[in-house]
Amino acid sequence: MAYIFPAPGVANVQATLTIYNYALSSDATMSIPAMQDITVNNANDLFTWTQLDSGSKLNVATTATNGLDLNIVLDQDKFFGKFTTVATPAALPVAGMTVDEIFFTTSTSAWYKATSATTTTLITGGSTTVRPAIAAGIFGLSKDKSLVDFDLYLGDTSTGTAGKSISGLAYITGLAPTVSADAPVWVSPLTLTVTGDYTVA
Repeated sequence: MAYIFPAPGVANVQATLTIYNYALSSDATMSIPAMQDITVNNANDLFTWTQLDSGSKLNVATTATNGLDLNIVLDQDKFFGKFTTVATPAALPVAGMTVDEIFFTTSTSAWYKATSATTTTLITGGSTTVRPAIAAGIFGLSKDKSLVDFDLYLGDTSTGTAGKSISGLAYITGLAPTVSADAPVWVSPLTLTVTGDYTVA
């Protein structure tokens, strides 16, 4: 048996969820940090009818409702977004950057991402209203009703072979951050409401 066991905290084994803004053709991928739990939903609707010659109802499966439900501990940068503003493309850094670090140029209203410590590339399709996932953050993607492309890696298997991933397109919904004196860390449910089918790879 090749059981799936997403061992917490173990690199390449743990379950991971990444997203990017589908409206951008070259967005940087944002990982969702501090997940507490994940539920993958795939619920087929049913058409039900009765017949005079049958004592039981009959059913045919129709379309499915798909979605991911999870709970996260809020990370400020990933929840609210993080980027650096510069005046012009000529003012972009040329050293010391982190891969996928995001920059916004005010003169051209364009977004750039670092592809290495010394180079940046234009994120095509971006504007002041269409922001990269890392710049918008989870809250911004939800508020802006942005369609996101997601990839959920389920974790490795007990046989040591690579695990499976479930991907698709979705909207972020269901945010409801809470904190209390007895639980003084902000946590929130998060739902990825899937449009269309899952893809398994």
